[in-house]
Amino acid sequence: MIDSMNHNLQIIPIPAFKDNYIWLMHNGAQCTVVDPGDAAPVIEALKRLNLILTTILITHHHHDHIGGVTELLEAFPKALVYAPALEQYDFNHIAINETNTIELKDLNIPFTILDLPGHTLGHIAYYSAAHKLLFCGDTLFGAGCGRLFEGTPTQMYHSLQKLAVLPSNTAVYSTHEYTLHNLSFALMFEPHNHKLLNRQKSTQELRGAGIPSLPSTIELELATNPFLRCNNKEIHSALKLTSATEIEIFSKLRELRNHY
Repeated sequence: MIDSMNHNLQIIPIPAFKDNYIWLMHNGAQCTVVDPGDAAPVIEALKRLNLILTTILITHHHHDHIGGVTELLEAFPKALVYAPALEQYDFNHIAINETNTIELKDLNIPFTILDLPGHTLGHIAYYSAAHKLLFCGDTLFGAGCGRLFEGTPTQMYHSLQKLAVLPSNTAVYSTHEYTLHNLSFALMFEPHNHKLLNRQKSTQELRGAGIPSLPSTIELELATNPFLRCNNKEIHSALKLTSATEIEIFSKLRELRNHY
């Protein structure tokens, strides 16, 4: 993907493990990576593209998001690492939270930080209003959301609401390829949602061709992601919770998704 605000900027996925994406932003010379759980595929991509790593962005402390950081810093000791202030890390980093903004000077991209407790208590996201980019880690997925390993349903619900109000054309860069499975789950509750059905078809075509289903957009998630549609009457009816609050609907959906 080439960002419309900066024609030199490219954002590409580096597949890792079974279903992770390490997002790589570059201008043809310098680059930033997001949540590098494994150093090897990153180093291979940097060599192939002849790039210098200048920045690492971390959304949360799980190993599949940070496991490659130490090795990358050994190869690129001048690289800056930004990571959540509420979490502990063994590598040198700049601790940030929602009170901070950062700028990737090499790439000319400013980011505001969003605190998104739920998946972990210290989870953050990186949002660029200027470039309409969101790197949201394991909070928001294609048609889904992250498991609640540390936070509560109420925390995750409010975190997702922070993302739901971002501009509709914001590109959503999640870190796992879960979209098809999430769409199958979503259709249990809205089987007549044409946007959901169309997204399932297009995602099947993408994955069949070996193409990532991401990035998504906030607009597409609002139309197809049940965790952002907790006020939808069809979902309430399908859950037999017609008088429930949105947080109660979210909690029930998350519980059901845990076992799907």
